[in-house]
Amino acid sequence: SAIFNFQSLLTVILLLICTCAYIRSLTPSVLDRNKTGLLGIFWKCARIGERKSPYVAVCCIVMAFSILFIQ
Repeated sequence: SAIFNFQSLLTVILLLICTCAYIRSLTPSVLDRNKTGLLGIFWKCARIGERKSPYVAVCCIVMAFSILFIQ
């Protein structure tokens, strides 16, 4: 159902990025061995979370604010 609601889709994408970056910070070898293919999506999300962390953090704060106070 997150596919049909844009805000839910953004929430799922942000959670995926944050989760992958956290997993890569704990055990980098898990995501680094799957850089291509279908599992490469998780490696790419981890890279986005690492390199764009200030922007991802701001997006998480804005999303949390909108979920808590606007909906």
